[in-house]
Amino acid sequence: MGNYLLRRFILLIPVLLIVSILISSLIYFSPGDPVRVMLGLRANEEAVAKIRAELGLDKPYYIRYWKWLKNVLQGNLGRSLQRNEPVLQLIAERLPATIEMTFFALMVAVLLAIPAGVISATRANTWVDNLLSFLSLFWISMPGFWIAMIAIMLFSLKMGLLPISGRGGPLWTAEGLRYLALPGLILGIRQVAIISRLVRAGMLETLSEDYVRTARSKGLSERIVIYKHALRNAMIPTVTIFGLQIPELLSLSVIIETVFAWPGMGRMLVDAVLKRDYTLVQGIVLVYALIVILMNLIVDLLYSYIDPRIKNE
Repeated sequence: MGNYLLRRFILLIPVLLIVSILISSLIYFSPGDPVRVMLGLRANEEAVAKIRAELGLDKPYYIRYWKWLKNVLQGNLGRSLQRNEPVLQLIAERLPATIEMTFFALMVAVLLAIPAGVISATRANTWVDNLLSFLSLFWISMPGFWIAMIAIMLFSLKMGLLPISGRGGPLWTAEGLRYLALPGLILGIRQVAIISRLVRAGMLETLSEDYVRTARSKGLSERIVIYKHALRNAMIPTVTIFGLQIPELLSLSVIIETVFAWPGMGRMLVDAVLKRDYTLVQGIVLVYALIVILMNLIVDLLYSYIDPRIKNE
């Protein structure tokens, strides 16, 4: 296990390097000028040229990238072009809010998707299965921003049950949960729809296996047969897809944070893109890439817990 973790951490370096090159290239060739955004469209050329020289934006692409990369290797993500604050400090301020929402959405997905998938599989082709299939397809088909707007109109404006926007506090407080409930549920419900269908498919395949029939013939209760024998084996492909859903979850969180004015990295990323704050965009995307890689590493480690044969190999 130690050698495996060491190899995976070594692989982090080329992956993050490729991500940094791609995002730097996209930023360099994208239209717009951060200095023009900063000074306004009517700023004179001398002022624009002076600011560009101070910020190093007049240098060729490869020089700017190399300078940024050297700073990153020293733990310095640079300074925000628009806010003139350290990027690492800005990310540290917003990262807890993003982690809270993502963690809440993951818990919603796990706690709702697995029971829904099991119920759908054990009652296959019944009205319960058809209803759950319809709801899953509905949530998968609906755009996240549209669901968010409808939820705001219904639960916040009409009923007045939940706040429209903002963050009330940490996740473990009642006020924090009240503010997090609506955006967190909307972010997690799409993952519930996807993962529940995968659990259903895996369970249907597993329930027809010989060892499941053997467990039933031994007189074990149906609950033990389903949750101890069938579900554990059905979870292996589901965990794989669960890991692949992490990037989608983070990308959708950018939209949800923007709609609900949630003070996380996603909302800050949108503001940075609109203001052409290239340094801040690079830092946020790099942190997002690191989160995705680490989450996939955790998913790989879960394999050994679900199936001991993988650990032995």
